[in-house]
Amino acid sequence: MTGVQRGLRRALIALCVTQITGWGVLYYAFPVMVSTVSADTGWSAAASMGAFSLGAVVSAVAGIVVGRLIDVRGPRQVMTAGSVVGVVSVLAIAAAPSLPAFYAAWALAGVAQAAVLYPPAFAALTSWYGPHRLRALTTLTLVGGLASTVFAPLTAYLLDFMSWRGVFLLLAVILGAVTIPLHALALTPPWPGASRVAHRQDPHPATVARSRAFIMLTVAMSAAALGMFAATVNLVPLLTWRGMDTHLAAVALGLCGAGQLLGRLAYGALSARVESRPRTVGLLAAAAVSVLALGLLPGPTALLIVVSVLAGAIRGLFTLLQATAVADRWGTRAFGRINGVFTAPVTAATALAPGAGALLTEVMGGYVASYGVLAGLVLLGTLAAGMAGTGRLPAAGSDIERSCAS
Repeated sequence: MTGVQRGLRRALIALCVTQITGWGVLYYAFPVMVSTVSADTGWSAAASMGAFSLGAVVSAVAGIVVGRLIDVRGPRQVMTAGSVVGVVSVLAIAAAPSLPAFYAAWALAGVAQAAVLYPPAFAALTSWYGPHRLRALTTLTLVGGLASTVFAPLTAYLLDFMSWRGVFLLLAVILGAVTIPLHALALTPPWPGASRVAHRQDPHPATVARSRAFIMLTVAMSAAALGMFAATVNLVPLLTWRGMDTHLAAVALGLCGAGQLLGRLAYGALSARVESRPRTVGLLAAAAVSVLALGLLPGPTALLIVVSVLAGAIRGLFTLLQATAVADRWGTRAFGRINGVFTAPVTAATALAPGAGALLTEVMGGYVASYGVLAGLVLLGTLAAGMAGTGRLPAAGSDIERSCAS
């Protein structure tokens, strides 16, 4: 194994560890604590979750800037700085004396999320591994998928012994102790690409972002993300409405999460056999069917659980589909800038999904109608993906291929 290969392996291992920690602290810990926060502060659960959602929306917007910075400076500086901002934001959440301060702290956490979670890690691995990126991305998402498994029960356990503010203080220490040194010391492989000036003058990112294929693909993935995530996040209330007890519905949700891991494991084989356009259309069509089935099937319980697992598997496939969509079509040249623009609306749709799903059920008067609308939204995404074409830009094709081979 060469020195470069050892450096790449070290960086991948480091990113796996920091993704578990970053997702666990900056994302999965708060939903466990929201009821405790509400009870202690008097803020409603909806108001508290609004701050969390604000962070996700800020993350979507900040991701565009982060993508540009990664192209120019590489992931080491950007992700290390993001870890520092993350620690500061979690400390601010813990100390927030009022609801406006709580919102401001979560907005800062959104900036940190943009700089330390999947999109910058995807950009790093895509540029480092080039044509061999899929295996690295699959490894990262498989390990990163354990974040909720580790941090949800850990957060619940810590709440038995300390206040929610104390838990956030401890989580800030964990975030800093784990992610700052790993990002600073392990993300050291040479950063491929042109100089800063070339990046600024390169017309390729703007050409891609203005293309019909890029716009349609972005619309497709955003619509699908909103429909899919709204359906699965609201799975427990749907299943309890169908007659399951809460514990069994929670088990079904957990199996849905396990399905995501299975989907990610299967993505490599699917990618090797199916081109990007039919792969995207097929996966989104399957997602639409799974959402519709969740809304329409009255039972039996075993069948509902099976469909939940299948919906989870499709979500797992969707994660890697999103991670590879840009590079599969336009190569790795200026990947951070292009992927930052591509990811922003998808991230925003994902952030809005929980509240949108609950609101839609209330407006439509029940889960059958609301899940039908969500399935229709995913189907619209499927149609948009079909209209996106292959995405190749003929004038830049040779440059893209050279970039992929470098």
